[in-house]
Amino acid sequence: MQNRIIGYDLARALAVFGMVVVNFKIVMGAGENGPPWLVGLVGLLEGRAAATFVVLAGVGIALLSRQARLAKDPQRLGANRRTLLKRAFFLFVVGTLYTPIWPADILHFYGVYIVVAAFLLAAPSKRLGALAGGLVAAFVVLILVFDYEKGWDWQTLSYDGLWRPAGFLRHLFFNGFHPVVPWLAFMLVGMILGRLDMGDPRVQRRVFTWGAAVALAAEVASRFLVRTLTSGVPAAEREIITALLGSGPMPPMPFYMLSGAGTACAVIAAAVAFGARHGHSKCLRPFVATGQLALTLYVGHVLIGMGLLEAWGRLENQNLSFAVLAALVFCMAGVLFAYAWRSKFKQGPLESVMRHLT
Repeated sequence: MQNRIIGYDLARALAVFGMVVVNFKIVMGAGENGPPWLVGLVGLLEGRAAATFVVLAGVGIALLSRQARLAKDPQRLGANRRTLLKRAFFLFVVGTLYTPIWPADILHFYGVYIVVAAFLLAAPSKRLGALAGGLVAAFVVLILVFDYEKGWDWQTLSYDGLWRPAGFLRHLFFNGFHPVVPWLAFMLVGMILGRLDMGDPRVQRRVFTWGAAVALAAEVASRFLVRTLTSGVPAAEREIITALLGSGPMPPMPFYMLSGAGTACAVIAAAVAFGARHGHSKCLRPFVATGQLALTLYVGHVLIGMGLLEAWGRLENQNLSFAVLAALVFCMAGVLFAYAWRSKFKQGPLESVMRHLT
């Protein structure tokens, strides 16, 4: 059990690092202003790091409710559900208040994911899988029926009408950065993953192999179809085909969802296996601590990391190399802070506040 916890914390740290790199790139307007190899490398992280973060949350929910679920104890399941609902409310409120500062916030989306997951604690894994698939299919229907671009200014990544009820709900459930439909599917995948015996090396290998295979197949199929169907067509049609059949996170079409879920499973399985083998190494302790302070570091990378860059006048029109360098510097500082904090306290600053209130 200890190795499993270490592995999940390592995976969470990797997810945080990936999210910091991607978010620094976005907010600094780096785009593809950098060497091709770096553009490609950072492109692989877009949407995948955040998906891994959500899958890990699903794993945590499965572990939290494991004993009550196996014992089929309705009272303990009810207690777990109440705890989760309180945490969901906390994250939704914090994330909503945080959104004016960081429009790409994931915390308030997280809050809604957790509310739904709280009522599925005892659901069979097959039902969770079916619901995940249904969410992916439902989004395809929604994007064919409704205007996905409604509210968006893609040049500035601003959203008109976000704070009006209709706009807020549309952004939250359909066309925001991490809409409930279909992103909730990642949490359901995590709940399934959290029920597996990931301490078993054979399970680790199967999860890694299947995850990597699904992600690779989705990427290859997506790129083949986009390249084939966009050959010789007008730019407007090419853009539509790329959006529908591409593997980018916006819009989150099936190829992206498969790639994101597969990548998350492969990364988590590899991290758990690595933690099982090297969990007693002192070198891993700072990274384990980083995973345990994921919430604090997520908020900190905006308030502190981007805040310092803004004060320095380096928050806009930067090249990708500088954006990645700034992200790595913040990640290194975050690792040192997390290790120092965890050497004195059991929980991170925001993690402690959330536990105390919930």
